[in-house]
Amino acid sequence: MSTLREVGEREAWRCWLCDEPVDPDMSVNDPRGPSIDSINTAKKGGKGKGGVERLAHRACNTKKGAVKPVVPWPDRLFVVDPAPIIGVVEQLTRKGGRVAVARCPEKSDAEEASEWLLDRLSRLEPGVRFDTRIESAGGGYLLVLTA
Repeated sequence: MSTLREVGEREAWRCWLCDEPVDPDMSVNDPRGPSIDSINTAKKGGKGKGGVERLAHRACNTKKGAVKPVVPWPDRLFVVDPAPIIGVVEQLTRKGGRVAVARCPEKSDAEEASEWLLDRLSRLEPGVRFDTRIESAGGGYLLVLTA
C-alpha cells in the first residue's frame, strides 16, 4: 500500500475521477481534500483481486463508493451517444483495436471532442498511447478511439 504523498505525486495531484487539482495540504476530512481510491480489478482467470491506487478528492471517492467509476463527458461538448470512457479504456488496453466513442453533428464538434478526449486520457491512462479518427457517417461524424 502506498502513502497518500506517493500516490499524489505519481498522479500530479489531480483527481482521476473529475480531473481537477487536489490540494495536498488540505485536510483529508475535507470534501476537496486528498484520498486514495483503491480500484480492485479481477485478475485474469478470476483468481483473486489486484488493486490500483489512484488519487481522488474525498468527495469524488465517496460519491463513487464501491461502484464502477464514471468519467463524464463535459456538457460543453456536442456529442451524441457518448461511450463510457472507463469501459472503453479497459477494453482497448486489454484487447486493442478501435471503438466508436461518440457521434457528432458537425466536424468541428468531433474535432473538439477528440481534442478533449485525448487530453483527458493522457492523464487517465498515462502509459497508453491513444489516437482518434473522425469518420463521416450518415450525415454526421463518428469519433473513433484506438490504442
